[in-house]
Amino acid sequence: MAGEKIVGVAVDFSSCSRKALKWATDNIIRDGDHLVLITVQPEGYYEDGEMQLWEATGSPMIPLAEFSDPVIMKKYKMKPDPETLDLLNTVARQKEIVVVLKIYWGDAREKICEAIDKIPLSCLVIGNRGLGKIKRAIMGSVSTFVVNNGSCPVTVVKQSDHEP
Repeated sequence: MAGEKIVGVAVDFSSCSRKALKWATDNIIRDGDHLVLITVQPEGYYEDGEMQLWEATGSPMIPLAEFSDPVIMKKYKMKPDPETLDLLNTVARQKEIVVVLKIYWGDAREKICEAIDKIPLSCLVIGNRGLGKIKRAIMGSVSTFVVNNGSCPVTVVKQSDHEP
């Protein structure tokens, strides 16, 4: 495991997180690395079922084969998009990497920083929706918070102006 990295990518299965994932697989991920997808659901999504067990620590690591299964992901009230799953399956096969998903519940800024320390990640890639200055001031930017508070190198992949 000497040369293997644990690379995190924050995903919400939107186009900007998919772009960050693509960037990470093209530029950072190497053969034998581990790719940890981190997603954060709003509080309240864990109220029923076994998710109450993972409120504080997040879900167990979910292997790619399992989070590709819609029946399993229904338990977590999540539906990964087919384009992202296709990209992950292709990269996992070509680069022989381990891909897992970790789900947290709560504030995305805090939980992503928590994941950096607890997993622990070698680096993190996160997308940026390109909020304007006013929206960013009111809502706060997850990527800015993680860059300023994360304990590992963080790369922000920006959504360009002409993309949806």
